[in-house]
Amino acid sequence: MSLNSHDAALTAAERDRILAKAAAFAPPGNLLPDGRRDLVGLSRESLAAEVAAIGEQKFRAKQLWHWIYHQGVTDFALMSSIARPLQQKLAEHFVVGRPEIAADQRSSDQTRKFLFKFRDNEAVETVYIPDPVEDRGAVCISSQVGCTLSCRFCHTGTQRLARNLSAAEIVGQFMAARDAYGEWPSPKGETPRLLSTIVLMGMGEPLYNYENVATAMKIVMDGEGIGLSRRRITLSTSGVVPMMDRAGEELGVNLAVSLHAVRDDLRDELVPLNRKYPIAELIAACRRYPAASNARRITFEYVMLDGINDTPADARALVQLLAGLPAKVNLIPFNPWPGSAYKTSTPAAIRKFADIVLAAGYSSPVRTPRGQDILAACGQLKSDVELRQAS
Repeated sequence: MSLNSHDAALTAAERDRILAKAAAFAPPGNLLPDGRRDLVGLSRESLAAEVAAIGEQKFRAKQLWHWIYHQGVTDFALMSSIARPLQQKLAEHFVVGRPEIAADQRSSDQTRKFLFKFRDNEAVETVYIPDPVEDRGAVCISSQVGCTLSCRFCHTGTQRLARNLSAAEIVGQFMAARDAYGEWPSPKGETPRLLSTIVLMGMGEPLYNYENVATAMKIVMDGEGIGLSRRRITLSTSGVVPMMDRAGEELGVNLAVSLHAVRDDLRDELVPLNRKYPIAELIAACRRYPAASNARRITFEYVMLDGINDTPADARALVQLLAGLPAKVNLIPFNPWPGSAYKTSTPAAIRKFADIVLAAGYSSPVRTPRGQDILAACGQLKSDVELRQAS
């Protein structure tokens, strides 16, 4: 399905408005108070420009790229292919930064939640979620400090949007998680690979911070650096329709959609963004998504809320909505948090819902609740730390 010229013009205009609005929540730049610049988060072209600005040749940027993103080195003095005088010169002008770990919690199921703090003292959550079958897992990364979407079941939705994250702060979450697990190459080549996947499902709406998210993911996918395949990256959106086409064309990563309801009246309540981009427009954008195929199905996330969206009729309506789409449905038992108005669907209701979706030919795994003993709901750790600091 493609857009006609009129719809395409409207979509482009709306996309421009979204990007302009994002500028109002721009992150701080990469310049430190002491005048040095952080090299993390720069594109290859920007890194080359910084190197040229201090009078060095272009090939030095390639060396730095290798040390920063392939080796994970933060100290110029440890970059052995660079002569000592240049190491000192680089240290005078630049840093290779990381977010600070403000809190670090491990669950009994090995889920690990970090609260990363940035230079302006804003903080976000990043979670490592191990795969119970394979000896690896996913890093769930945030894209904004807070959120504007106010989804009724989401704890992060109770927090105001402070600002967007920079490309450095987005990719820095994954790099800091690699630091914590010792996953940079070792001299003996025995480096483990637990952190095998990235999911942009943390705090914030990635498509409302598209430029920084795209820059960060292009760095992650660069074969001479971190080298993570686009097939191992999933971007989750609540349905910012005008940006979905661009993300598909430019990044081609896996797409996940926070659906949670099959009727506009209910989704208007649960996911207020639906009032702007209703279900029909969202599904049409999914059908256009260029990276979608039977091998790379779109994931529809569906949080199970007792008595709200979990009936057999809802399941049958969901199957009709997805007809013909290469899709799978992740059923997510609601993770209660203090003050929430919802309850988790009963196991029997979830099982019946899953059976209906599966019988229609769509994979319908029920997500196992993870990290329930470490403030598991997205945004809870940040709120808890802020509350304790205030008191």
